[in-house]
Formats: sequence, structure tokens, C-alpha cells
Amino acid sequence: MDFIGNKIKGFLSEMNPWPRIRIMGNNIAQDTLAGVTVAFIALPLALGFGVASGLGAITGMWGAIAGGFVGGLFGGSNVGVSGPTGPKTVQLAVVMHDHMLANGQPDLSFAFGCVFLSGVIMLILAAMGVGKFIYLTPYSVISGFMCGIGAIVIIIELNPFLGLPTLSSVREALLSIPSSLMNTHFDALMISLITLGTILIWPKITKVIWLPAPLIGLVVGTAIANFLALDIDYIPEVPIGLPDLYLPPISQFYDMLPPAAALAGLAIYDSLLTCVVIDQMSDDDRHNSDQEIWGQGLANMAAGLIGGLTTATATMRSIANIQCGARTILSTIVHGCVLLALVLGLAPLASYIPMGCLAAILFKVGYDILDFRVFPILHRIPTPSKITFWTVFLLTVWEDLLVAVGVGLAIAFFLFVRDMSEMWKPKVVGLEESQKSGAELVPAHLRKQIAVLEPNGPMFFGIADTLYRQVDKLTDYQVLIISLIHVPMVDLSGAFALEDMAHHAQKNGTKVLIKGMNPAVRRTLKELSVMEHIGEENFVENFEAALNEGIDYIGEQFLGRDIPPKTA
Repeated sequence: MDFIGNKIKGFLSEMNPWPRIRIMGNNIAQDTLAGVTVAFIALPLALGFGVASGLGAITGMWGAIAGGFVGGLFGGSNVGVSGPTGPKTVQLAVVMHDHMLANGQPDLSFAFGCVFLSGVIMLILAAMGVGKFIYLTPYSVISGFMCGIGAIVIIIELNPFLGLPTLSSVREALLSIPSSLMNTHFDALMISLITLGTILIWPKITKVIWLPAPLIGLVVGTAIANFLALDIDYIPEVPIGLPDLYLPPISQFYDMLPPAAALAGLAIYDSLLTCVVIDQMSDDDRHNSDQEIWGQGLANMAAGLIGGLTTATATMRSIANIQCGARTILSTIVHGCVLLALVLGLAPLASYIPMGCLAAILFKVGYDILDFRVFPILHRIPTPSKITFWTVFLLTVWEDLLVAVGVGLAIAFFLFVRDMSEMWKPKVVGLEESQKSGAELVPAHLRKQIAVLEPNGPMFFGIADTLYRQVDKLTDYQVLIISLIHVPMVDLSGAFALEDMAHHAQKNGTKVLIKGMNPAVRRTLKELSVMEHIGEENFVENFEAALNEGIDYIGEQFLGRDIPPKTA
């Protein structure tokens, strides 16, 4: 009980938000301005995601507010901004397609119950420590994902940049580029270019680092558009008012569990992959994966209670936050405060902001997400990494980021296994060809009867087929000595391949002797009954003992011949 109590105490201590709260006063001006800027970037996204989910625009706002306050306060990144994201919105919309009320309206109680339950599942997974697995993601996958997200932002924002309505998908936006260029709204394009120009020029003409360039660009573009009374698209009307409360419908628990688990899984990977991207772009912030899962779990529980969309750490908003100079969680809390103020009565202020200003800000965000660490050397990176990068990049842009990452991880995994199996490919060689110490004491005519197999590296599923292919060589030998001294571990495939190889050799009259196991390998072979099946008498302490037993065996097989004395 003391052990369990200490584990719980240690976990809760790790989830304590106080260390991040304590540094909130270190960068107040830039964090505050960054939060304001990111809030206006998040505003149209939250409204759009709410509409896309089928649950209403206001649900996107409450999801963003829950993410800003709860996700920011309890999450594992200083600069990550939480809120509704495209993949999670689509996922929830699919779920709700199958859960409509008799009048054709979405079952809001079920929807927000799923969001709440997904948060509970995330808390459990955080306690299980699943966050560390994100660090097993190869850099080629991360880079392909970053460049894909950057390209998506630029492609999606091209229409608003030209003064045209935002299209719903990347494919549609790509295919409509010729038409969009021909139908450009030049007043809107002017505001977009002025905003983007201000963002690019501002850092070069001033040393005032506490005024972020995106905010200055937003102010300049908005002021010019309103001064000239331009007839262009502005941020749409924001619904106002207090939220309704939704308690999870316990009676539908088993119906909610599968979609809630799917929402939790996507939230975890979406959030942690974004945090890895943030780590690449922020020199002074390394996220805590389990704490990030914990914070997103609490954020989704809060969102479910107040009727908000499911949330995750959002790549676009987090990168914009970094570029605006944010350093602490104060920025994401300010972002939540601004959105809350808009919902509670300040919404008319947002209606003065042109959509072109936001498109220009996001254009710069998309450009900066691109991984310029890899681009200059892309033609020189190893072929497996190149294949993985382009696969993830193209699938991220054209298909779906989770599909892209899943396929990218699969490709990286199989290419890695292939390379490792080639690197440590074990071969059966005759004793006379080996360089083993003590082999010179065996007469030359006997060396031809003894073979040696010495794998160098893990015996895992990647080399199992190689072991099987060595069996045919054993017909030329009377004794096979397998040295496992350089084998750090054995998995199930490797253990069974070793057993099958030994059985095949024994069936053909070849004596198999195995030596040099470390404790971990010995324990694995014993627990899997491999030692028992091969015969524990065939496991010896060292190479000399194996040679002696091999000479004895050859003597028994060739009675009447003069057998030399055993090795010393």
C-alpha cells in the first residue's frame, strides 16, 4: 500500500501546475499581447469548427475557452495553445452523424458526454505514462508533418488572402487555385499584403520586442480597412451569452465509450505531435508529455460540461503564440480571457477585423512551420528518411495528418528493421574460417566438421528469416556451436527461430551447442521453454567446453577413427 501511495503521490506531484504558474510573471507584456493576437486568430477557427461539427458555432468558442484556461493551466507545455482542431472536429462530426434525435437535431447531451468521457480516459492514460512513446517518433516523420501542416495553412488561407470565401478542404483549395487567382478581390488582397508586409518589416525597423509583429500587422490592416470603409469580408458575428451545463448521461455510458476512446486517442497524438513541433521551434521550452495529456484530459472534461467542442493542442495557434513572443502559460490564459470576454459581450469589436488580416498572419505562421532545417539538405538525407518524409508530407496535405503519421511510422519502422537485419545478419561459418580463440587447437580435418554461428545484436523478428535460411548450410557439418555472447536480447520470434534451427539441425544429425548467454537472454529462453525443447544439456558455459563436447560427438559418430585429445 505504501508503494502505491508513493506512486500516486509522485504522479500528482509531477502533474502539479505550480512550476509553470510561478514563471507567469517573467514575460508579462509579450505574453499578454501574444494571447490577444492568438485569440483573434483562434476566433474564426473556433466558430468555423463549431459550425463544421454540426453542434453550432458557440460550441467551438466554449471549446477554445476551456482549452485556453484549463489546458493552458494544467498542460505540459509553456506555450502550447489548446482548442478545437480540424481532425478532432471531423471525428466528432462523424460520431454525431449516427446519434441524432428524432427531430433531426444532434443529441447534444450525448455529444458533450463523449467529450467529457474522453477527458476521463485521457487522465487514466496520463497516469499510465503513455506520453513517453511520442519520443519514439523519427525526425523524418516529425519534419514531414511540420512541412505538411505549414503547406496546409498556406493553401487553406490562400482564398481569404485573395478576398474569397474559405474552402472546406485542402483538396478543394488546391484544385481551385487557378479560379481563385482569376477572381481575386483586389481591396481584400491589398489589406492582406499590407498586413503581411507589416509583419515582415516590423522586426527590421524596431527593437521593441514586446510588441509582436502579428499584432501590429492586425492593427494596421484593420485600421486601414475601416478607415477606407472597404467592402470586404470581416470576422462574422460571434454568439454571446453564458454557457449551458451538460452533465454526462450515465445511462448511455457503454454507447459513449467507443467514440470517447477514439476522441481521446486522437487528442493525445494530435497534442503530443504538436508539442514535439513546438519543442523544435522553442529553445527554452520542452514539454512534459504525460502532463500535457493530463491537461488536455481536464480541458475536455471542462469542455464537455459547458457544451464545448473537444480540444487538443493546436499547431497553428501554438506556433503563432511562439512567434508573438510568448514564453509562459500566461499567453494561453489571456487568449482564453479574450475569447470569454467576446462571448460575454465584446463580440462587436471582433466584427471590425478583416478576414484578410488573419489570412496574412496565418500565411506567415504557415511559412515558419516549414522545416528549413531539413529543406536545404533534403536531397542528401538517407533514402529511408527521404521516403518517410515525402510520404508523411504528401499524405498530411492530401489525406489526413493521422493517416500520414501512421503510414510514416509504419514505413520508418519497416525500413529500420530492414537496416538492422542487414547490419546484424548472422551467418554460419566453418570453424576453420572463424577467428574464435581456441579453434587453432582443433586439428584441421575436424575443423571442417564444426560450424560456428555468432549473431551480433538483438535476435528479433527482423533476423528470424535469416536464421531459417542458414539451416541449409548445416548439412556440411556434424557440430554447430551457437555463441550468444553478443546478443543483448531475444524476442519471441528470435527465440522460436533459434529453437526451430536447433531442431532442424538435430533432426539431420548435427549436434547443437549453445553458449555465452547473458542473464536476460537465458531467462527469456527458459521462460519460453526453448532451453527445455533444445535440451538443457546442450547449453554450455564457454567455447572451449563446446569444442570438447563437439569433438566427443564427432568421435561417437566416427568410431574406429583416431580422435585427437580434447582442447585444453
